[in-house]
Order: sequence, then C-alpha cells, then structure tokens
Amino acid sequence: MDNTSTDRQPGDRRPTQEDRSARIAVTVFPVIIIAAFLIGFMFPEQTAPLAQYTSVALGIIMFAMGITLTIPDFALVLKRPLPILLGVVAQYVLMPAAAVALVFIFQLPPELAVGVILVGCAPGGTSSNVITYLAKGDVALSVTMTSVSTLLAPIFTPLLTLWLAGTLLPVDAGSMAMSIVQMVLIPVVAGLLVRWLLRRWVEKVLPLLPWVSVLGISYVVIAVVSGSADSIVEAGLLVLAVVVLHNALGYLLGYFSARMFKYPERVARTTSVEVGMQNSGLAATLAAAHFNPVAALPAAVFSVWHNISGGLLAVFYRYRSARQEKLEQTESLHSDAAR
Repeated sequence: MDNTSTDRQPGDRRPTQEDRSARIAVTVFPVIIIAAFLIGFMFPEQTAPLAQYTSVALGIIMFAMGITLTIPDFALVLKRPLPILLGVVAQYVLMPAAAVALVFIFQLPPELAVGVILVGCAPGGTSSNVITYLAKGDVALSVTMTSVSTLLAPIFTPLLTLWLAGTLLPVDAGSMAMSIVQMVLIPVVAGLLVRWLLRRWVEKVLPLLPWVSVLGISYVVIAVVSGSADSIVEAGLLVLAVVVLHNALGYLLGYFSARMFKYPERVARTTSVEVGMQNSGLAATLAAAHFNPVAALPAAVFSVWHNISGGLLAVFYRYRSARQEKLEQTESLHSDAAR
C-alpha cells in the first residue's frame, strides 16, 4: 500500500518518508522475490515445511495493508464513485475474462488453468499504490480502488472462480470465501482499528510496512515454489508466457477502458496499474490450500513478474510525462516568441 502520513489529503502527491521507504521496497522487491523463487526451487525439501504457515504470512501482509489505510481513503468512494466503480469492475471482469481466454488459447492443463483463473479473480495487488505513485498516477484513487476490491474479494473471488473454473476442478466457494475472510478481511479491518486507536504510534512504524509486504510475499513464494519445483521444470516457460500476457493485457485493458470513458491521463494510468497488478500472494495461498501446489505456480510466477513489469511501466509513464511537459514548454516558448 501507499504509506503516507495521516494528514494526507486525497490527491496529495508530496513525497514523505513513508513514500521514500515504499519506493525503495518496490525497487528492491524484484531482486528479493527472485531470490525467494530460487531458494524455493533449489531447496524444495528444506523449504517445503513453510507451506503450512502461508495463510499466517498473508494475514500479516493484509494487517499491514489495513494499518496504512485512513478514513479519507474510503471517503473518496462518495466523492469520486464512477472512476472507482470502473476500476473495480475492470478488476473483476477484464482480468478474469483475460485469464479464461489465455487458458483456452494455450490449452493449459486443469491445475495450471485453475491457477491462472484464480490470479485473474484476485483483487488488486498491495504494491500497486506505490507503482501508481512512481507512474505519476492518482495515488488516492489507487489506494481506494485497492481497498474496495480487497474488501469485495470474499464475495467475488470465490464466486468467479467457481463459475469460471468449476468445470476444471472441484471448487468449494464457501470454504474459499471463509479463507479470504480469515486471511484478508479480518486482518485488514484489524489494521484499520489499530491505525484509528494508536495513530501516533502507527505513524512511527509506517516506513517499515512496505518491507512487511516484501518479506511476507517472499515467504509465500518460497513455500509455493518448493511444492511445485518439478512442475516448474516441465511447464515453467509456458506459465511465464501466460503470466506475462495476462499482466500486459491487464495494463492495456485498464488504461484504455478509462480513456474510453474520457477520464484524464492520471486516472487512466491508475486504472491500468490497478487492473494489471493482482494480489498474487492471496491467489497463491488460496490455490495451495484449496487445490494443489501446481495450481499455485502461476500466482508465484505472477508475484515475480508483475513487480518487475510494474516498475518498467512506471518508468514508461514517467518518460511520457517528461516528454509531454517538454512539448508544452516548447509550445509555450514559441507562443511567447510569436507575440
């Protein structure tokens, strides 16, 4: 999440200590997550016992996310409902649809197919807010989109997974919904309460929270990869290709859906990041718990890739902003010279 101070106002993009800490975490994140992937792959027997605690790790990540939230983040729902609605609908319509299309095109086996679909049905990723900040998007809008999609996950993620993947493998939507409530909803609400009750103390630990997410997701990746090391050898490149395409489609569909509704560039960038970046830690944990380690493989690969691609996307958007500013300055100079 975008960790900003409690006096942050919606749309306020001034860098704070928490912002800088988050940027460092996101920059280093791909290196750490790749290292976690390699550890799980190279030492599967030694790291396999970690799998029994992945739900705890995810709960800690979600608790940290809840602590970063403030009331203004949710007040934005009333002030700007339409772009938030667009982002959430895109999250739970475009990404699942893209997942099903890729599963059909690549003719994935059932275990991998369910894993890809589950990633598509997951809410927004916890690092999307910082990527939005780096991409010069609308941070306040991003925080609210992630929060709303996360709180809706106990309903939409299991129902969509049942609807789209129920013919591939048995899906216990009720059990999955309960898991999401326990691992996501309760920790996020608990984090909100802690932020409200211990506001001054929380401000001191905010710079540490991005690292909680980094370490927590790394833990999940190690555990998931250790249980599917053999599958990585057999289908690693195929899964990577599907994940890269799924992620790219999310970015493109999110961006152009916002532009289609005439929203400004900053909102389009925000929607692009929100739709393209998934809570792959949740998807991996659910896949391992309700299906098998092979089904969790796409989410583990997504955890690695979407943080790398998110950073690259932010660089691209910042380049576009700099180029646009340069063009505007040149036009302004020419206009002044013509007078």
